[in-house]
Amino acid sequence: MIYAGIDVGSVAAKAVILSNGKILSRVIQPTGWSPGEAGKAVFEAALAEAKITRQDVTRIVGTGYGRVALDFIDRAVTEITCHALGANYFFPANNLVIDIGGQDSKAILINKDGKVLNFIMNDKCAAGTGRFIQVIAMTLGLELDRLKELPPAKPAAINSMCTVFAESEVVSLLTQNVPKERIVSGLYRSIARRTAAMAASLGSVRGVTFTGGVARIPGMQEALSDALGCPVNVPDNPQIIGALGAAILAEND
Repeated sequence: MIYAGIDVGSVAAKAVILSNGKILSRVIQPTGWSPGEAGKAVFEAALAEAKITRQDVTRIVGTGYGRVALDFIDRAVTEITCHALGANYFFPANNLVIDIGGQDSKAILINKDGKVLNFIMNDKCAAGTGRFIQVIAMTLGLELDRLKELPPAKPAAINSMCTVFAESEVVSLLTQNVPKERIVSGLYRSIARRTAAMAASLGSVRGVTFTGGVARIPGMQEALSDALGCPVNVPDNPQIIGALGAAILAEND
């Protein structure tokens, strides 16, 4: 039997097709202005990549903030549950999931089966999210993809985690001719420290899985590892973890 998971986030829509615990296809596309249309489009793309049709799929589970707009799914599930299962699929020995997406960040404590034991979430402000990084990148005159190309550097001090005040700090650092790579390193360190403080309230950690679009940035991986005081594991495609967890739920229902 074949199952599908669809995760419609604020920035990207993701779909995973699963059969017998194996990933047949995975697709990521921009969400754009319509979460419902984005979910349909990414699902159709995943079907095409797997060379199957809608009729071949037994069950579909949706997640993400846009899940309420998916009128073709069988069930909608919170992204906390889905990220926990998706992370556990790749790194079953880890018990902490750190997910940093476009509009929120979360820390999830899980058991050996990928079940959620506790979690904490930042969804009230842009601080510590992909949007926060995007704003600072724009202030620096850099594209997001360019950030990954910057060399490691000694972090500049960025004390504020409010987007507006942090942007002002960055402008001030630029006027002092502080290199952009130092500013970006300081940005990563600030986000990592905030995230680590958020996760500290959940309990003891025996391994960390880092997911979400921000997890693709090597400098952010290193900063988070330093802040947590332990290595972090990043799946090959950290953006699809929520969709994967949704597909796992579809298969296990």
